[in-house]
Amino acid sequence: MYANLSKTIKEFDVSYRKGRAKISDQEFDSLVRNLKRIDPNNSYFHQNKVLPSMGNGNYEEFLETLLPVTRLILTPKIDGCAVDLMYSKGKLIKGITRKGKDKTEALKTIENIPHKLPINIYIQIRGELYGHGLIPTKSQALAGGHLRKKIPTGEGLSFCSFEILNSELNKHTQLIQLKKLGFEVPEHIFTNYLSEVDIYRKLWLEGKLFSSYPMDGFVLTVNSRKLQKQLYQYQYAIKC
Repeated sequence: MYANLSKTIKEFDVSYRKGRAKISDQEFDSLVRNLKRIDPNNSYFHQNKVLPSMGNGNYEEFLETLLPVTRLILTPKIDGCAVDLMYSKGKLIKGITRKGKDKTEALKTIENIPHKLPINIYIQIRGELYGHGLIPTKSQALAGGHLRKKIPTGEGLSFCSFEILNSELNKHTQLIQLKKLGFEVPEHIFTNYLSEVDIYRKLWLEGKLFSSYPMDGFVLTVNSRKLQKQLYQYQYAIKC
């Protein structure tokens, strides 16, 4: 039984990464939680994922623990394909997918991805490739399809950056620096209250918040870099 569930999850995971999701995120997360409960040492949980996933679960408990000691940043959970961009001496040298596949040439066709930065150091940028004006599933499919094409054009796609890897800067300062470097960054809101998260969720469902993105929820991130280092999980995805 465990083997069948593990196999099913892996098949759904592969389909999702290829831009052909067969079930919703909520259904997939439920399967993963069941597998974790009955077989916590399953090989699926030890796969080498170059770009780690965000935590999903009891965000209320997460918030209640952290709110007294730090500000949290609320950003849209954009539905597309996660990618990393690597720059050396200001030049874009490599772009990889969540699984570590080299997609440099395909990513160079995205209009808002800078090929050069006004800095002379090595830097790695994490973000999401997404489709304009699309529902989440179609955005993810368009981004995934683009990365598989032999002759990609980048049409209808943008890159939104949200993290500088191995940076000592807090989350908010990272977003400021990314924007200065010429990257698109997500709209974001500071919050210190659990009740505000519910208000923002309602505003989003009414089309009054983060409406320019194909998203299926929010991401809550600890702003303090010092506190991030002390935590096993410092950001949570909240499905809507």
